Amino acid sequence: MGRFFGTDGVRGVANRDLTAELALDLAVAAAHVLGDAGAFEGHRPTAVVGRDPRASGEFLEAAVVAGLASAGVDVLRAGVVPTPAVAYLTDALGADLGVMLSASHNPAPDNGIKFFARGGYKLPDAVEDQIEARFQEDWERPVGPGVGRVREDGDLFERYVEHLIGTLPHRLDGLRVVVDCAHGAAYRVSPEVLRRAGAEVVTIGCEPDGLNINEGCGSTHIETLRAAVVEHRADAGIAHDGDADRCLAVAADGSVVDGDQIMAILALAMKEAGTLHKDTLVATVMSNLGLKLAMQRAGVELVQTAVGDRYVLEAMKEGGYSLGGEQSGHVVMLEHATTGDGVLTGLHLLARVAASGKSLSELAAVMTRLPQVLVNVKGVDKSRVTTCEEVQAAVAAAETELGESGRVLLRPSGTEPVVRVMVEAATEAQAREVAERLAGVVRSALAL
Repeated sequence: MGRFFGTDGVRGVANRDLTAELALDLAVAAAHVLGDAGAFEGHRPTAVVGRDPRASGEFLEAAVVAGLASAGVDVLRAGVVPTPAVAYLTDALGADLGVMLSASHNPAPDNGIKFFARGGYKLPDAVEDQIEARFQEDWERPVGPGVGRVREDGDLFERYVEHLIGTLPHRLDGLRVVVDCAHGAAYRVSPEVLRRAGAEVVTIGCEPDGLNINEGCGSTHIETLRAAVVEHRADAGIAHDGDADRCLAVAADGSVVDGDQIMAILALAMKEAGTLHKDTLVATVMSNLGLKLAMQRAGVELVQTAVGDRYVLEAMKEGGYSLGGEQSGHVVMLEHATTGDGVLTGLHLLARVAASGKSLSELAAVMTRLPQVLVNVKGVDKSRVTTCEEVQAAVAAAETELGESGRVLLRPSGTEPVVRVMVEAATEAQAREVAERLAGVVRSALAL
């Protein structure tokens, strides 16, 4: 059996790779690993289950709920809610585990299963391995009162909304905001939260039909939001992905504000408020060099991690930091959430606009994005990237050429025989020339 878990749960084409049978058996295994702790402590294990609006989520949710209940776990069905809502509710309700059915920004035919442990945190690799080890094992099935009970709780949506509003540092009165929910999990939550916070809200991508999720809208198609912000003369726009764990933004002039810029704005706001723990921001190695330079000017230390929000979160927990995230818009505000929360991020970004009296573009100008070029080199031996002398010599020469105004990052893909060559420089022309040159060296030196 190959490993089910990827970088963010189990994902694949629904009803082909990710079947009802697989979902049920994984749920049983997860119940045995994550739910047993509750049983040992003398209480009935409980799980919170949510999903995004994909059509396949209906039968996959049914399979997961059946698997959990058959293993003796009581299930609270949250319905269509964002991934971070499941994480929050798992923690707030003291549940033993949470399960989210979503494939995030992927197209509608895909789906996925994400598990959360008690406390609302994503699973470390070791726990995922335990679940896989107990997949389809022989087990004693409970009967009678031993089986889990299933119920829907309409108050869960309201509880999550109230939690988000409770974190608000400044109301949004006077702001006109366009929100694009990608026909996804935030289609009710995000507009509701922004309206309660005082904003005038224009919605797009808020009519899910189970098949249109991420289709020409949301954070992966930001051009739709850009046009809407300009058309409605809005102060800002907020874009989510299918499960709303990320947030990108658009300023009034239609310019895009990416995850790096959002983190820069929030870091300065939190530093000013005294809530940026240890005056430190955590980001991945893929964040633009402009973020590091902006933080240096502001007296904020930047800690960098491997790519992936789980690594950002690990560094935040280990260092006691309160803010971190990725260029893609996954932003973790650890005092309010245990994972990236796009609705929370958008709310606090807009609160900074309202409190400062500045436009979003003015706030984003604290950071200058250096031109960044990414080249994927296919068909190479990615395992030799760090040991090949020819490649390392080329990288060293490029770094000397760029000096402090640029940087080079060579990173093997985690899922395919590809080496990613990323170069930042003072001009796009220089970044592209250096990236193509390094890609040529990688292609010739590491050819399979």
